[in-house]
Amino acid sequence: MWGRYPAARRRLLMLSLSRTLNQKSWRWKSGPANERALQYKIGEQIHGFTVNQVTAVPELFLTAVKLSHESTGAKYLHVAREDSNNLFSVQFRTTPLDSTGVPHILEHTVLCGSQKYPCRDPFFKMLNRSLSTFMNAFTASDYTLYPFSTQNPKDFQNLLSVYLDAAFFPCLRQLDFWQEGWRLEHENPTDPQTPLVFKGIVFNEMKGAFTDNERLFSQHLQNKLLPDHTYAVISGGDPLSIPDLTWEQLKQFHATHYHPSNARFFTYGNFPLEQHLKQIHEEALTKFHRIEPNTAIPVQQLWDKPREHHVKCGSDSFAADPTKQTTISVSFLLTDITDTFETFTLNLLSSLLVGGPNSPFYKALLEANLGTDFSPDVGFNGCTQEAYFSVGLQGIAEKDIETVKQITARTIDEVIEKGFEEERIEALLHKIEIQMKHQSTSFGLALTSYIASCWNHEGDPVELLKIASKVTQFRQHLKENPTFLQEKVKQYFKDNPHRLTLSMSPDESYYEKQAKLEAEKLKQKVNVLSEEEKKQTYEKGLELIALQSKPQDTSCLPALKVSDIEPTIPFTELEMAFAADEIPVQYCSQPTNGMVYFRAVSSLNTLPEELKPYVPLFCSVITKMGCGALGYREQAQQMELKTGGMSVSPHIIPDDSHLDAYEQGVLFSSLCLDRNLPDMMHLWSEIFNNPHFEEEEHFRVLVKMTAQELSNGIPDSGHLYASVRASKTLTPAGELQEMFNGMDQVKLIKRIAEMSDIKPVLRKLPRIKKYLLNSDNMRCSVNATPQQISQASKEVENFLKGITRSKKERKPVRPHVIEKSPVSVPVGRERLNCSQITRKLITEPTFKPCQMKTHFLLPFPVNYVGECIRTVPYTASDYASLRILARLMTAKFLHREIREKGGAYGGGATLSQSGIFTFYSYRDPNSISTFSTFEKAAEWAQSGEFAQQDIDEAKLAVFSAVDAPIAPSDKGMNHFLNGITDEMKQRHREQLFAVSCDHLIDVANKYLAGGKSTRGLAVLGPENPHIAKDPSWVKR
Repeated sequence: MWGRYPAARRRLLMLSLSRTLNQKSWRWKSGPANERALQYKIGEQIHGFTVNQVTAVPELFLTAVKLSHESTGAKYLHVAREDSNNLFSVQFRTTPLDSTGVPHILEHTVLCGSQKYPCRDPFFKMLNRSLSTFMNAFTASDYTLYPFSTQNPKDFQNLLSVYLDAAFFPCLRQLDFWQEGWRLEHENPTDPQTPLVFKGIVFNEMKGAFTDNERLFSQHLQNKLLPDHTYAVISGGDPLSIPDLTWEQLKQFHATHYHPSNARFFTYGNFPLEQHLKQIHEEALTKFHRIEPNTAIPVQQLWDKPREHHVKCGSDSFAADPTKQTTISVSFLLTDITDTFETFTLNLLSSLLVGGPNSPFYKALLEANLGTDFSPDVGFNGCTQEAYFSVGLQGIAEKDIETVKQITARTIDEVIEKGFEEERIEALLHKIEIQMKHQSTSFGLALTSYIASCWNHEGDPVELLKIASKVTQFRQHLKENPTFLQEKVKQYFKDNPHRLTLSMSPDESYYEKQAKLEAEKLKQKVNVLSEEEKKQTYEKGLELIALQSKPQDTSCLPALKVSDIEPTIPFTELEMAFAADEIPVQYCSQPTNGMVYFRAVSSLNTLPEELKPYVPLFCSVITKMGCGALGYREQAQQMELKTGGMSVSPHIIPDDSHLDAYEQGVLFSSLCLDRNLPDMMHLWSEIFNNPHFEEEEHFRVLVKMTAQELSNGIPDSGHLYASVRASKTLTPAGELQEMFNGMDQVKLIKRIAEMSDIKPVLRKLPRIKKYLLNSDNMRCSVNATPQQISQASKEVENFLKGITRSKKERKPVRPHVIEKSPVSVPVGRERLNCSQITRKLITEPTFKPCQMKTHFLLPFPVNYVGECIRTVPYTASDYASLRILARLMTAKFLHREIREKGGAYGGGATLSQSGIFTFYSYRDPNSISTFSTFEKAAEWAQSGEFAQQDIDEAKLAVFSAVDAPIAPSDKGMNHFLNGITDEMKQRHREQLFAVSCDHLIDVANKYLAGGKSTRGLAVLGPENPHIAKDPSWVKR
């Protein structure tokens, strides 16, 4: 996977430590993992490694042990923490000097087989032979990272063996290079009369990646701001340069970069360090000697004067205003990221400058009514050796470029003069405190990503983890010098000549020109082939297909057994109570580390139908418009000072036993430190009772930002939009899903953003509020420590008593409502009476599913394909069989046909909780032939061409998802949100274990065979002559 880690998505520092911290509560040093780690002595030798440093980091409940490998110089960091979700990663500094995508194609190809595991594609095969909680690989601009995580010690050893062999001893076969990277092949590989075309997984992945204009802009920004060395090229590969890469160059790059002397190993969790060191030393490092890797990146030469650059992109068919599609940003080169305190300070400074409606650039740029949102990569970016800061606007008219530049310069001057309010700085430091306390299940993965860039350039990863000392140092600097931050703004922004102004505007024929350049490249490649080479190309194509189709002997790969899976799940204790007389509240006592998590669901049943399409917009703005005595700026400030976030989202939940019943509502979610619970609940009270709807200009800013975000999200989520559309007519909830989460919503928000008079939409919000923001048909939940539950229940009681109830009972808009309560179930030693949570479900007795085929025409060079089939609900006996079948079809048929042979970046089958079975493909050069592949997959399943081993592997893959760790904040949520009890989950578990070959053939025949079940089809992608001629397709 190629990722540039855009700064806009990692805006604050450990802030890539967002959603941090794991599942248990700790008293410092109480955990055996930490105690073991603290026993190591500096200079101690363990399995070829020497201990260099042992550091306790109490604020993150961890102990860091730094080691180095004596004979190779490999660097190693172990983070001991009482967390069962253990992680390994190995990272290599990869510094290409051209845009052929060599590190990215190598990342794909090393995973295609190795000396000890020579079968094809051991990486994807291990997904089905393991209980991993995460497996992937990433190519960044200057390093390649291979991480996995698992809770099972045997699984950890198995995966470590496969990863080590892949990284250090890969086969790097020519046919694998052709499959993963690029190749010339006949359009129809079995017919030499069809034209030769470019194919390859990375080739298509990168064509798809650069249909995303935000990604394209970010890439140009890095290339132009750091033009001297590796950052001037595209590490993922430019589709027009990828065909220049040779197999020999790929092997050479591996030999020089994938060496222990250029490697950094990282392990995390509560498994013993010695076992990891022994395995890494014996299976990999003993076979190498130290070398000088020569992969260091020279420091970028600083400019003596600013530069400007202009680039072109494809036009955005969802732009609210087609005449306003220009993007501009002003970017500044900052400091070396190995200076951890300076980087910490600049990261905070960046958040003060661009974070939220109180920041100077939000006020000056977003509220100037010039554009739709900040430019891509806004804020601090610490992914390159020297960090940079970028700010600007997208969705502007080309004539406003100068204005944006002037506003940017003026805002910098104003900040130098006025500085920042103390309260805003406190709000940011509060955010850091919450991020250190909030526990997630993927803390190890967050850590490895967080330290990767700094460690890659010889920075100290342990220094990076000492966040509390950085906060203390930061406060001290501010105390000693109140203009500390203003001086940084002057130094890095005002007086910095290394400044790039980058603008990008659309060209109507951009994709045509790209296609023409690709055609010219293809012609060059084909023209130099002799007749003999053309014949060989044809034969190699047949050889690749034969190899892809050949049954694989995977006996060399390690595997867990189904018997390694726990037969039962631990039940979560829940308490139920009524607040304000009749509102059910679920309490879940958990080791939340001093955090309180509050959620509420309010029903949409009484909301008039004509207001429904506006519910997602209502949700996205209701916490951002101001409330009570607070304007929208003060509200944002209070939320940052007193909470870890307050959000509202649409909530559509399918019933567990009826496909045609569903719950519709809105979910309110928030978290805070226990000391701030009264303040957080007071904010909710004001939002419910006195929300503001007067600020028309601010509402317009929010609408434009929402429209821009939705449009920008399509290239990354096209397969999800296709699947939502394809399932629209299969269940009553499908139509609502399309209205709230599908292309219908994208188009509605685009239309609203285009309106010259937005008042008619703004006037709908108070009407929606009347039906939603009251305590009718509401339920709440609280997750907190046992000591906090009593205080939390008082606060929830006060909140519920203080919000309005309707004076007369409103009738549901749709007449068929059924009341449903989960049955009373035993939990631990007690019985939990869940009958107090009654969910009011909508049902449509006359609903008839029907087939619909939709093609959304988009100017992309790749397709996103979805086909959905109506099957059975969660509690039906066939559901478990269909779930295993989806995984089996993905691993044993669809991956091979769609990705390996078809060249799409991804594809597979899934079963949703709503009983919709979905086939999908992602960044796919094909569309109609992909539907044929889905059909063949169903025939393959009906024929039962799979062994017991295949079924067991599918079960392992499904259970790794079923048993994924759950954070304390999310315990009990399946019951609260979906009405699914632990008893129902245990029953489903037993059904999964019981699935047999006969069950799988039976459900394939019953639901997937042509004509058996109603299905829907959808494609997002370019003009398609076959679809254009077929009147059964709806073209949008």
